[in-house]
Amino acid sequence: MVNWPTSRRPRPEAPRLRPRVAPTELSRIDFTEFTPEPVAFLGQAAYVQLEIFENLARAVSTAPELGAKEGLSATAGVALRRHHELIAELRRLGAEPAKVMAPFAPALDRFRQATSGADWYELLLGIHITSGMLDDYFVRLAEGLPHELRGRIRAILGGPRSSEVIEQELVRAVEADHTLDDRLALWGRSLVGDTLLIARSAIRSGSGGHAADVEPVFTELIAEHTRRMDALGLTA
Repeated sequence: MVNWPTSRRPRPEAPRLRPRVAPTELSRIDFTEFTPEPVAFLGQAAYVQLEIFENLARAVSTAPELGAKEGLSATAGVALRRHHELIAELRRLGAEPAKVMAPFAPALDRFRQATSGADWYELLLGIHITSGMLDDYFVRLAEGLPHELRGRIRAILGGPRSSEVIEQELVRAVEADHTLDDRLALWGRSLVGDTLLIARSAIRSGSGGHAADVEPVFTELIAEHTRRMDALGLTA
């Protein structure tokens, strides 16, 4: 097992998850007033994918087995491809990608560091949980984009995912070492607060609506988080 020392900063309290019940139908939200301008949306979404790629690259380099390296490298390739496709959309709009992404870099760099974990298993879980929640969120937020761009973003972020490799590695690890259960369950809960902060930061500043109006989406993100943790045999 790969370990590296880290000093963790105080984390925002994660929202308390409700008991597992059948999800209720959420009221449909008009994202027009929440979705930022296309260039800002693409800049943040592109940098999110770059951060996911960097964490996956770290997971590849520190993986304890060759088989894990091979599978995770393919997963990293998916994140990098998404990053480049979002960059292409920025250029299509006549924007300079590096300039557009720069304002989002400090917060997202801190987010990557805060969710990278204390060892390889926490790193994997951090990638799995945060990338799943943010991909889901940006797909939903894209509903407020112009029609043609919305369709392309859905194709980029909503396509087939490579989470199966990470799930397999985590399930195998938990089954082999049950001392990981409680630690990874606690780590998974702690990831929610930081991830929702990034999601909230993507809402257009000065929007005519109130942040509370988009709460049903955050509720659904938390419900999906619970399902991911259940699939790993961990308690959310």
